[in-house]
Amino acid sequence: MTDSSSHPRRRAIKNMVVGSLAMGTAASAFANAASSSQAHVHYTMKVNINHSVCRWCYGSIPLEEFCIAVKQMGIVAIDLVGPKDWPVLQKHGLYSSMCNGAEINLVDGWNHPEFHSTLIKNYSEMIPLVAKAGYKQLICFSGSRRNLDDETGWNNCTEGLKKVIGIAEKHKVTLVMELLNSKVDHKDYQCDKTAWGAELAKRVGSENFKLLYDIYHMQIDEGDVIRTIRQYYPYLSHFHTGGVPGRREINQSQELYYPAIMKAIVDLGFKGYVAQEFIPTPKDAKGQLASLQEGVTICDV
Repeated sequence: MTDSSSHPRRRAIKNMVVGSLAMGTAASAFANAASSSQAHVHYTMKVNINHSVCRWCYGSIPLEEFCIAVKQMGIVAIDLVGPKDWPVLQKHGLYSSMCNGAEINLVDGWNHPEFHSTLIKNYSEMIPLVAKAGYKQLICFSGSRRNLDDETGWNNCTEGLKKVIGIAEKHKVTLVMELLNSKVDHKDYQCDKTAWGAELAKRVGSENFKLLYDIYHMQIDEGDVIRTIRQYYPYLSHFHTGGVPGRREINQSQELYYPAIMKAIVDLGFKGYVAQEFIPTPKDAKGQLASLQEGVTICDV
């Protein structure tokens, strides 16, 4: 089982609250960095892609300043934000494209019945909140295998998810299970192949259950990205980016050619969101925002 405190995404989310308390005098510096990001915006967005960004990757930047900066870039939404931060996004005219806060963590998920009671309670309470706020997607996770075979994992996930999918359908909210690699970052994670997730979606049998195709993760575990997206497109409702290897910038420092991937997604008629989820190399806010601007520009096909 993966230590839930050891992964950068989990650490970042956990540290956001702590970090925000210490920002104080640094806030004006971040505001200046956000303002300076305007210098990077010199072209008109093509609007074929609805651009989003994962909050946890920029947790050192106060949310208010981050919202100002990303809106200037043409980003229209922020991923992986819960109810306490929705008012800040709304203040700045940004959408919460992938809500979170109902999951236990990434390792204790729907594939083990011992977690079902907690998950059913959490999702039953969160789904109406998501709908009331005007949002449409709520993330979920399979959890770690812990020696489960595929069939048992499918059966357990299906049994649990069917107890909340009616609530999701009633409120017009889609539960979206993220595909994560089990080779490098999330050892033992069960929903680590697109085919596995698609089979689960078939068994749940609802348009309100879909998959989050994380391009970074799926390049690591299965590759063949564009053909796989085309094959399983009916089961996909959201995309994340990241450079391979290392989950850094999506420029020429890594192996994926994102313009071709984005074009394939656009050609399929995708109208959802693509969220940048790479960890920026720079340590300062100005550099991080410049990296984000570069990523958005690369994906704006």
